[in-house]
Amino acid sequence: MIELISGETEKVVRIWDPRTGSKSMKLRGHIDNTRALLLDSTGRIAVHTDSVWALASTPTFSHVYSSGRDFSLYLTDLSTRENILLCTKEHPISLLAFHDDNIWVATTDSSVDRRPAEGQNPQKVFQRGDSFLAGNLSFSRARVSLEGTAPTPVFKEPIFTIPGTPAIVQYEILNKKRHVLTRDTAGSIKLWDITILSFYAQVSYDEKKEQLFEMVTIPSWFTVDSPLGSLSVHLDTPQCFSAEMYSADLKITGKPEDDKINLGLETLKGLLAHWMAKRRQKLGLQTSANGNVLSGKVTTQRSLAHSRIEVDGNAETVPTVYPPFELSTVSPPSIITEGSQGGPWRKKITELYGTEDEKHFPWWVLDCGLNNQLPSRENTKCSFHLHPCEGSAVQILTQGKLSAPRILRIQKVINYVKEKMVLDKPIDSLNTIGSFAPGIGGQLQHSSVGDGLLCSGLKPWKNPRHSIEILCNNQVLSPDTSLSTVRAYIWKKPEDLVLNYRVIQRR
Repeated sequence: MIELISGETEKVVRIWDPRTGSKSMKLRGHIDNTRALLLDSTGRIAVHTDSVWALASTPTFSHVYSSGRDFSLYLTDLSTRENILLCTKEHPISLLAFHDDNIWVATTDSSVDRRPAEGQNPQKVFQRGDSFLAGNLSFSRARVSLEGTAPTPVFKEPIFTIPGTPAIVQYEILNKKRHVLTRDTAGSIKLWDITILSFYAQVSYDEKKEQLFEMVTIPSWFTVDSPLGSLSVHLDTPQCFSAEMYSADLKITGKPEDDKINLGLETLKGLLAHWMAKRRQKLGLQTSANGNVLSGKVTTQRSLAHSRIEVDGNAETVPTVYPPFELSTVSPPSIITEGSQGGPWRKKITELYGTEDEKHFPWWVLDCGLNNQLPSRENTKCSFHLHPCEGSAVQILTQGKLSAPRILRIQKVINYVKEKMVLDKPIDSLNTIGSFAPGIGGQLQHSSVGDGLLCSGLKPWKNPRHSIEILCNNQVLSPDTSLSTVRAYIWKKPEDLVLNYRVIQRR
């Protein structure tokens, strides 16, 4: 009976009946994806002491080269079961490729070696000696364990090496959701701020991660992985537009400190900055010194199937790329995306021509780059209740629910309490125990606490002897803490957040 055997991403080897297409059985035991398969009808080869990751055979299938997780490359004569160790590496061997009488060896490191293999006449290698007969798997492991040594490699050094950069083998997104900590095969610890890179040589990865921990909560707006040994950042709509920060926290000058900056939008604008500049040149647009386009407006019109970019003669301001989102042109990142024509498309950001359109980019990316337009996204508000501390004689400001941006600082809540308390009341209305007279304002069933609380027109609180504290679960909150951080680390309940306020006397 003829059967087919296939490797699987489910860490098994499947056996198929080609006549019916059904699965006959599956072989378990692999701890990772099955990357390659070669069959010996006798089933007698067992030379490796760990998983086999790569296989190659001579044209006549008389000899097999095998390598894997045990760092070793073996040559096996299938007719005699004779084996010889060709070389050992410092990292697991993942791929093998023949070229003439040489074999290219790739490991989990980023360098690639060329080594002699005698591909046309592999029997010559066995004439060098130190060969042995293959046994079963338990025999091979027992041999290494008892003897304490492996066979001597035939080839000590490669003929030629193509050096590569150290590959990233460990990574983690930190709480600020802008920083990614990585460790590479050279042991270097790096902190990525998408565009800014910091190095921490000769330090512990776990210790550095603990040092960098901050008690902040920001929605996850990107994911990362390192399939090729380099850091890949994935932006998917609408998740990539779920995180915001104040311009002051990003140290952006020339903007009000309370202006909210969408991290996903600004990152896309930084990625497309070179594309936008090239596009303006090709459209014959001229830009003034302050960044305003003197002629030409780019608009996006979307249908259900695709989007179409058109140009008219109206004036428009070119989207500004803020300094925290300016990407390097010395070592520019690459964009990997998929447009309306399907299939992946890749190009460095500095190699974009400006003519790329919806065939290359998704329509929502074009909307961000051309029109500064955000797609619909989830609610970024946080609902909470604001009550006096238990036993406090201060006035009740509201009996309803409040809502505010999740990134709102507790300092803004303090300002809100101060303004509500003063509300046309003289400062001397404060009684001797530090409380305010009740009854100011009406009941508030649902209010929105925005970012411009200092500009609400209410009289400022000018009592130098007293201040306001905001608490959650009887813990005094730092004015710099955001509502989302309080909810995640202090409130820790699914119900609406409850904040308490009290008046304290300054020393």
